Amino acid sequence: MNKNSTDFQQLAQDIKAYGQSLGFQQVGITDTELSDAEQQLNRWLDLGYQGDMSYMLKHGTKRTRPAELIPGTVRVISCRMDYLPEPMENTNQLMSNPAQAYVSRYALGRDYHKVIRKKLQKLADYIEQHVGHFGYRAFVDSAPVMEKALAEKAGLGWIGKHSNVLNKQAGSWFFLGELYTDLPLPTDQPAKEHCGTCTECIDICPTQAIVAPFTVDARRCISYLTIELKGSIPEELRPLMGNHIFGCDDCQQVCPWNRFAQLTDEGDFIARQQLDTATLLDLFSWTEPEFLTRTEGSAIRRIGYASWIRNIAVALGNAPYSINTIKALKQKEYHSLDIIREHVQWAINQQQNHHLSTNC
Repeated sequence: MNKNSTDFQQLAQDIKAYGQSLGFQQVGITDTELSDAEQQLNRWLDLGYQGDMSYMLKHGTKRTRPAELIPGTVRVISCRMDYLPEPMENTNQLMSNPAQAYVSRYALGRDYHKVIRKKLQKLADYIEQHVGHFGYRAFVDSAPVMEKALAEKAGLGWIGKHSNVLNKQAGSWFFLGELYTDLPLPTDQPAKEHCGTCTECIDICPTQAIVAPFTVDARRCISYLTIELKGSIPEELRPLMGNHIFGCDDCQQVCPWNRFAQLTDEGDFIARQQLDTATLLDLFSWTEPEFLTRTEGSAIRRIGYASWIRNIAVALGNAPYSINTIKALKQKEYHSLDIIREHVQWAINQQQNHHLSTNC
């Protein structure tokens, strides 16, 4: 079969069915018209909310005009895959225990980039078997792609007030991946917004990073502070970070739509290295070689050892006073890296302040 004789209506149905057989919970198709999203992005950038994420400015209109990034693109096949590895009750308990380390649920298992890209390639191979050679490129949070806006247009869900994509049947605990393609497939209806008057995500945000409905100032967001920011975490934000050491799920945890979230059936997303049960002291004791070994194949590795220890030091500073915590921090008090020394010293001071306040 070739593209000229293809029944694209049938092909679209087949793509969705095969995508689900690969493990995607939903597949949708959209055109490439993103002018509204482009205006919103430009307003966000003008306000400087991207912080140190200079790559958000780097590619100009290629981010919002898919055919400029990949010439010939006329459609985007958008796919979503659930990743929640455990019941949300477990997450609540973990978040409320300051001695435990909280890692965002999406990062507990194997690096999602690799898992989803492999499945997208299988989907592309399937399409090629039906239409012959065609133009495409797969993306998983790895290039200037407006994945949330595309998912919304493809009918996978709407962008909520916390800026995550929400689905009425599945909440927001899912990954997104895309195939840009030159095939003129029929498109799906965009999703409609269903947040209503709810402000749970805005109210719960520890650092008040959701500065207005549907608008996140990344510079205050714990996910940005623990993952994207490479320098010093602003001191006024450190006490607000609690035990979060990689990412933050607070806004998802309280969202009413997440009562419909499904646990993942993808084995690669199940927790590795006891990251779902580890204490802060367990993880703080890792040497750099241990960090590299234990985070092999994980999305965590990309932040590097220095940021990992920096983040855990802040969390230890926020934890209740403990002589064992002081001892562990003092072992890194004179670390060779400035960024680690600074945050460890802050944590020691915080621990000492906690000790004084409890003895007064």
